[in-house]
Amino acid sequence: MRLFAAVLPPEDVVAELAARVTELRALPGADALRWTGRPGWHFTLAFYGELEEDVIPDLSARLERAAHRTAPFPLALRGGGQFGKGRALWAGAEGDVPALRLLADRAEAAARKAGVAMGEHRRYKAHLTVARSRDDIDVRPYLEALNSFAGRTWTVDELTLVRSNLPKSGVPGEQPRYETVARWPLGAAG
Repeated sequence: MRLFAAVLPPEDVVAELAARVTELRALPGADALRWTGRPGWHFTLAFYGELEEDVIPDLSARLERAAHRTAPFPLALRGGGQFGKGRALWAGAEGDVPALRLLADRAEAAARKAGVAMGEHRRYKAHLTVARSRDDIDVRPYLEALNSFAGRTWTVDELTLVRSNLPKSGVPGEQPRYETVARWPLGAAG
């Protein structure tokens, strides 16, 4: 299974971002970007890659402990940015971003303790990818439109383990399908 740990924004927050992305997609040159679909919008905390089934119970138990050690926290979608000269266009986060970063670190540590090879640790950058490009692209008009975006604040109250099913049809533009494998409430009360 191809798995990752994530925070999933609630549907009304996703709808706010979708309205802004609709505006972005109307800008000149938008067809040069591959826009991600709403069902796949999430904050990846830790990407685990392909895992054998026998690793998942230990990883899940460790993720559950990580969730219980993390108190619920406020977060909002705000602004945006890019990676790699337009290779990825994303919406940013505002609120208790240090708590989100801590949860990401705990999700990564849970995997390492479960024996998952995680590669080199990099400082977590909170982002929700809205578009990608295979080539360098000037995304300044999109960034200007995202910079003024401010979604409502919600309370992050769960950690989610997600399975990514990559497209197999070969149809250009086909999106991965995401499936929730498990959810754990944040905080000791969970």
